Amino acid sequence: MKKTILIALAAIACLSTTAQKRAVTIPDVYRITSVSGVGLSPDGKQLVYSAGNTSLKTLKSDRRIVVAKTDGTGATDIVTGENCYGPAWSADGREIYYFDMAPDTTMQMFAYRLESKQSRQLTTYKLGVADGIVSPDGRFVAFSAEVYPEFGADAQRTIDRRNKKDTGRVQAHIADSLLYRHWTQYSDGRVTHLMLCDLNTGVVRDLTPGNQTLLFTPSGDRLFTFSPDSRELCYVSNHDRHPEASTNADLWLVSVDGGKARNITAANKAWDGTPLYSSDGRYIAYRCQATPGYESDCFKLALYDRQNGTSRIVTPGFDDWVEDFAWSQDCSKIYFTADVRGYMPIYELTLATGKITRQVANVAASAALTDSKGNFYFTSSTTGKPNALYRYEAKKKRTTQLTHYNDALEAEVDFRPSEELWIKGAAGDSMEIFIVKPHNFDPNKRYPLVMNVHGGPQMQWMNSFRADWQVYPGAGYVVAYPNPHGSTGRGQAYCAAISRDWGGKVYEDVMLAADTLAKLSYVDPDRMACMGWSYGGYMMNWLQGHTKRFKCLASMMGLYDTPSMWGTTEELWFPNHEFGGQPWNSDLYQKWNPSASVKNFSTPTLILTGERDYRVSYTQSLQYFNALQTLGVPSRLIVFSNDGHWPSNMRSMPVYYNAHLEWFHQWLGGDPAPWRTQDMINNEVEY
Repeated sequence: MKKTILIALAAIACLSTTAQKRAVTIPDVYRITSVSGVGLSPDGKQLVYSAGNTSLKTLKSDRRIVVAKTDGTGATDIVTGENCYGPAWSADGREIYYFDMAPDTTMQMFAYRLESKQSRQLTTYKLGVADGIVSPDGRFVAFSAEVYPEFGADAQRTIDRRNKKDTGRVQAHIADSLLYRHWTQYSDGRVTHLMLCDLNTGVVRDLTPGNQTLLFTPSGDRLFTFSPDSRELCYVSNHDRHPEASTNADLWLVSVDGGKARNITAANKAWDGTPLYSSDGRYIAYRCQATPGYESDCFKLALYDRQNGTSRIVTPGFDDWVEDFAWSQDCSKIYFTADVRGYMPIYELTLATGKITRQVANVAASAALTDSKGNFYFTSSTTGKPNALYRYEAKKKRTTQLTHYNDALEAEVDFRPSEELWIKGAAGDSMEIFIVKPHNFDPNKRYPLVMNVHGGPQMQWMNSFRADWQVYPGAGYVVAYPNPHGSTGRGQAYCAAISRDWGGKVYEDVMLAADTLAKLSYVDPDRMACMGWSYGGYMMNWLQGHTKRFKCLASMMGLYDTPSMWGTTEELWFPNHEFGGQPWNSDLYQKWNPSASVKNFSTPTLILTGERDYRVSYTQSLQYFNALQTLGVPSRLIVFSNDGHWPSNMRSMPVYYNAHLEWFHQWLGGDPAPWRTQDMINNEVEY
């Protein structure tokens, strides 16, 4: 009885604390300070990291580079400004390398001297240096640059031709082969090369001349790295004749003196990437996949032995995706993060035995690294707590938060936590659903619900911070995020189950999730909506023709007509694998085609897309909107003129959030949106 009373009192205290906070609003999202780029000093006594937030009012960033003790104390801003980022320690620990805007408005690399507290500019390359790394001996900076191959490292000639094209009378693109455009831009004959700047002379050389290009990655994966002796670089490139249909990225070695590059992963016809040398120079660790043409095959961790030229997978039995990784200081272990059941824990791999041990559980970790004392440093968040830097002491099994930039904001607004619900999904497999309850939640009331189906499609929702997980509950909605078949974190078989079955098991999962959520005592089953982005947008378009369950839908960057999607996307390996071929030799394009069910369309739908989206062309959304309007189905189309598959964070995402709130208010009856979306698009809103 006493225990029950204590629990009840604790619950009342929690509700009282929450009630003192106000609901999250769209501008609050931009007040959040995030920490990234964490690095440990060579002596293990200090940390460096970058921290920053943005302002909706000014559309500018407020960034800083910070040095602190490893317990988080003594934090000092050494560089501040709108554009500084990406700090890294010099090998002797006396300088911090970072990127910032130079006086000529190009992004360049700088070095901050800790003793003198002064910065100096290291590079002056006219095309800019935005992703450079400094060699361990401090002599070179390696970076990528988009150039015309015939001009090599001559930046001025590339600039001159680009300017002539941009200001010329003729405005056209020409192509003789694929990949002629990618993500948000046309190549127009340019390629991305690996450049090397000699800091002693200032001379920049092209280490990868010709028509081959460095691998493109939208997620910021590591594409090149120095050997410990600073004499060699390992980089990632796909040299297949048809890169648009191939995932065969390989690791290439090239001397800092130039010369012919050597492919060290030619035996694997699938993807190899994110190389990292061991500090003793013996190995190169990297991630790899086994199935050619399958971008969502399980990512394994592998080692290349530089002494004998052989490679081996060192995580053969680990059935979830290996993400980021780092070497231990003595090179006997590798620490890595992985997608696992709605989290991204940190694991330890002992190379001598192959044993894998989970070190830090129940976190959504990134930027993980370790010191010689067995302490882990990483950034993480939860659904209800924004990003921060943490230290985990393995010996004490204790986690400590080291940065507190958001403490005042967290005390002011009600960032809502999530709950996990596991149900039986399609094929009898268990399925995870994250649920976030609204601000001032009253268990005796019934609330409208918004379910969000993730894109990828091979990824997972995690117990990590997302703006829409907060903005919509702040406006009075229950939000739910299922991890249906196709999600990572449940083993590769569960992930692969979506391929060639796009409207099958995932649709069953979504409907089973809706059935379960509708039965919750605090959910109004007559006021349920569903939303999704990319593949999630596809699922909205599929739901449109196969169920009347939802009061309204919101489809973002979604596939509407699968055969024509194949004809407009650039990374053709994706539909080739997911639909088992091309539209003329695979019936799956029609089997899983949302547009084939147009006669059943009746659910009001919000559609958002980007005009520069070359992954899922905005014409998919135009076709969908045309059909809905012709059928008399209430619908709204928003086309972001300058955005691709992801809208601009500062300029377009506020419109994205507001448009959803406006749509949900119209059809579900939640709180009104803070502004008229049309006024936002007309730039008539003061944030």
